[in-house]
Amino acid sequence: MKNSPDSDTRDMNGNLPRDISPDDAHSIAPRLAGEASANDHAPEGAAHRPGLSAAFARGAQDTGVLRTLDHAAIRTILVGIMLAMFLAALEQTIVAPALPAIGKSLADLDDLSWVVTAYLLAATAATPLFGKLSDIHGRRAIMLLAIAIFIVGSIACAMAPTLWVLVLGRALQGLGGGGILPIAQTIIADMLSPRERPLVQSYTAVVFLSASILGPVLGGLLTDYLHWSFIFWINVPLGAIALVMTGRALRRLPRHDRPHQLDIPGAVLMVVAAIALLLALDWGGARYGWTSWPIVSLIASSAVLWLLFAGRLLTAREPLIPLVILRDRVTSAITSAAFFSIGTIIGVTIFTPLYCQMVLGASASISGLALIGFMAGCTLGSLMSGRLLVRSTHYMRVPMVGLLIAIAVLGFLVVKPAALPLAGFTLLLAIFGVAVGPMYPTSTIIMQNAVKPHQMGIATGTLNFFRLLGGAIVVAAFGAIVFGSAGDHGRITLTPLAGQTDVAPTFRWVFLAAAIFLAAALASLATVEERPLHGPLRRADIAAE
Repeated sequence: MKNSPDSDTRDMNGNLPRDISPDDAHSIAPRLAGEASANDHAPEGAAHRPGLSAAFARGAQDTGVLRTLDHAAIRTILVGIMLAMFLAALEQTIVAPALPAIGKSLADLDDLSWVVTAYLLAATAATPLFGKLSDIHGRRAIMLLAIAIFIVGSIACAMAPTLWVLVLGRALQGLGGGGILPIAQTIIADMLSPRERPLVQSYTAVVFLSASILGPVLGGLLTDYLHWSFIFWINVPLGAIALVMTGRALRRLPRHDRPHQLDIPGAVLMVVAAIALLLALDWGGARYGWTSWPIVSLIASSAVLWLLFAGRLLTAREPLIPLVILRDRVTSAITSAAFFSIGTIIGVTIFTPLYCQMVLGASASISGLALIGFMAGCTLGSLMSGRLLVRSTHYMRVPMVGLLIAIAVLGFLVVKPAALPLAGFTLLLAIFGVAVGPMYPTSTIIMQNAVKPHQMGIATGTLNFFRLLGGAIVVAAFGAIVFGSAGDHGRITLTPLAGQTDVAPTFRWVFLAAAIFLAAALASLATVEERPLHGPLRRADIAAE
């Protein structure tokens, strides 16, 4: 069978896909019990050409031109992109403990929040753009560009003479960091077939969660014992290692190029709409009241821009987000589920220390231990789901059962928000983490399984964009509940709120809101069509083609 035009996916040198062998893939995602190797049933003459794997599932079936992406190259790529992912995730949290030292050093305490906000805004806006660019120009070029931008931004931050130069450097860091995560996940999809991806995608979730835990600890140590600038300087050698490790190996990565155009007007509308919304959510209830004219103006402007963006999607010759992704039942439903579930995870991560201190009377350091328990649970749930997805035909049951358990945990906290001691709450939080952890890898795998290879970048970028946007909205909702209960537009500190006789009812509403968000995620998952996770095709499959 000859390649169709749609399956002629050449690499940067004009060669057809260099694919991994089933034996190499087996060491990453173990073969199902009783499943034969692709080579056991390969077409005649292909027994010594081990490249019968993901390329068959993607449609490239001319075995005479397939070349092997060997196991060493796969390992190099995986280590390189996971190191880059770790650095990007680390920068979201590592700066928090250094903020007082930064404000004192640069003589500006009033605008410190921008050091955090600039990174998050830039990363959120950049995520879908880099995904689309990787579809146009290839993963290697755009991944190396994202890492390079991240390194340059880190140098600018470390050498910043004023706070606003530091803010600009953080925005540059965010642009690079926002591109690294979706491209890394897309590279995994390029190397492995859908059935081979779950374990590796679960590892990426572990990397992200580990960075979230390590960030504040490492940031505090570097600030206390060296200088706050070292939280940025460490990115330079580690980023250079990531560049070297991935640069050469990614030359052999299969490409799925199609003639693409970047919808610049659509991209501008989406980025500005997202920034306006995120600024409103960040400032509302803290810097300005929710009914003040700056917040109302930002929300109204964002709504208008989103409407214009929707009109652009319907009229553009090639919209930024393909309509097939928005209209498809699977991709739209899993994006909605990720929006609510991952957003809730982010919200719980931020408000758990407050609950421990304000309701349970724990110190700041002890409340951090409770958060580590939650993150450990998320990590365990992510890893377990990766193995279950490989072995399950009805793989949707894994995240759905997890969400049901998570809702039950939140229901207990709604009924008795202050009934548990700190140790009991930490255990309950760890169970909650195990239950919601599968949503990280599962949402990525389902999204990538439902789109064509040449749409993989923008699909993954869109998913990550709505994850981050969901986090911002959920955190704003939780903040409105907790801080709004104190009056004065929510402009309160921990001390006066903790001095109240009973703040547990306030967090009862937080847990109820979290349960409602997870119920919305569960409802979205219930509508997802359970499409098979394809693996290496065998002779019967090839004959059927």
